[in-house]
Amino acid sequence: MAITMEQVKELRERTGAGVLDAKKTLEETSGDIERAIELLRERGMVKAAKKASREAKEGIVEPYIHMGGKIGTLVELNCETDFVARTEDFRTLAHDIALHIAAAAPRYISREEVSSEELEKERQIFVAAAKEEGKPENIAQKIAEGRLNKFYEELVLLEQPFVREPSKTIDELIRENIARLGENIVVRRFARFMIGE
Repeated sequence: MAITMEQVKELRERTGAGVLDAKKTLEETSGDIERAIELLRERGMVKAAKKASREAKEGIVEPYIHMGGKIGTLVELNCETDFVARTEDFRTLAHDIALHIAAAAPRYISREEVSSEELEKERQIFVAAAKEEGKPENIAQKIAEGRLNKFYEELVLLEQPFVREPSKTIDELIRENIARLGENIVVRRFARFMIGE
C-alpha cells in the first residue's frame, strides 16, 4: 500500500514524530494511523528509558496561579540543554505539570521520596481495615498492597493520572516529551501553595 503525504502529515501532527519515522511506521502498519501511533509511543518509551540516565542540568522554573490567586505552584523542570529549555514544547510541558500540581496536590515526585515510616504506617492501617472487614491475614496483606498502589497514585506526582488527559500518567507524559525532544527531562522539585492550607 502506498503511503500518502497526508497520512504522514496527520501522523506527525498527532505524535510529533519526524517525517522518516512517521512514513516508516505507516508502511509497517499498512497505513493504519491508530496502530502507527501505538508503535511510535512504544518506541518513544524505549528511547526515553535510554535517555533517563543522562544528566539534566538546564531547564526552567514554571509558575502557575489558579482561582484568582487562591492556589499557586512552582515547578522546576530540567532538561539537558538550554536550547530545549527554550522550546515551546518544553515550556508547554512545564506549564501542564504546574497546572496539574495545582489541581491534583501531589506530595511527592516519586515513590522513592515516600519515607519508609509513612509507608509502613499506611500499610498497617490498610491491613487493619481489611481485617476489620473480616478478611484473613494473607488476603488482608494483598488488599493492603492494592491500597498502597492507590495511595501512590493519589500522592505521587509521576504516578498521578494527568488532569488534562487521565488515560496517561505524568510519568508517561514526561516520557513522551523525552522521546519527542530527544533529551532527558526531570521534575527536580515543586511547591504548591493554597490560601489557608
